[in-house]
Amino acid sequence: MSNPHEMLKPRRRIEGLSAILLPFLKEGSIDWVGFRAHVQRTAAAKLIPAVNMDTGFGNMLDDNTKREVLDVTRSELGGGRFVAGAFVNDQKGAAFDIDKYAMQMAAIEACGGTPVIFPSYGLTQQPDDAIVAAYAAIGERTNGFIGFELGTMFAPFGKIYSLDVYRGLLAIPRCLGAKHSSLNRELEWQRLRLRDELRADFKVYTGNDLAIDMVMYGSDYLLGLSTFAPEMFAKRDAMWASGDSRFYEMNDLLQYLGFFAFRNPVPAYKHSAAMFLKLRGWIGSDRTHPQSATRPDSDRPILEDIAERMGV
Repeated sequence: MSNPHEMLKPRRRIEGLSAILLPFLKEGSIDWVGFRAHVQRTAAAKLIPAVNMDTGFGNMLDDNTKREVLDVTRSELGGGRFVAGAFVNDQKGAAFDIDKYAMQMAAIEACGGTPVIFPSYGLTQQPDDAIVAAYAAIGERTNGFIGFELGTMFAPFGKIYSLDVYRGLLAIPRCLGAKHSSLNRELEWQRLRLRDELRADFKVYTGNDLAIDMVMYGSDYLLGLSTFAPEMFAKRDAMWASGDSRFYEMNDLLQYLGFFAFRNPVPAYKHSAAMFLKLRGWIGSDRTHPQSATRPDSDRPILEDIAERMGV
């Protein structure tokens, strides 16, 4: 492709969606007090909370717990904007189940949220034209949704689509945007170029926690990394919008945290987030969902050093 630096978009306003970590108490139950506070603090930073995402163990929670997350989020935001993962738990070889997706989306919209369509085996294992048709069917059952390309390093049911499929998403009016989590700059640059050519209002939400500067090229974001420090992301975003050169130093520090937290095994970043939030005094325990990967205790002093560098 041509020089990506030609795509730079200085002084643009960045829309930040921040995936909320669902914290747990030492005994293994959900820390609802910590969750409520983190939703409030994220909204106070002018980022849009994203609940029941991968960071919130959305693919590991039962439906009752996910609905409680939605109810609590609605209560804390008082009508403020949020998005939430719509996840269908199926198995390899399953057929695409529009009715199950519709149930998830209806629960989200009933609480005032916008659905983010998690991939599933039934959705992603179809041919390209069937995948586009499935998203079109989703659009008919909702007021508006956000698509989600998820690399298999995050979850085995994920998929990064072909550009033909992405072009199909752009043609669906109720597809408001799509989160792209390939961790690959080139693939995201391709999507930005296609978006700029075909549909300027479509949001490309970077999910690349290893390249959070994709916002310089026109991406917005829906990140798990921002849950570590939503107020620092908000400051960074404001610096870009105002042309403040301190953006680069702030971005470098946040990216340092991202490289450390999102190393292999990538899903263990959620334990890194819990460690970091506990170090900040925002939650009382760094325990995570029992099915989630963990980090070694030796990570704690490194995370503490990063927090000190941030001044938090």
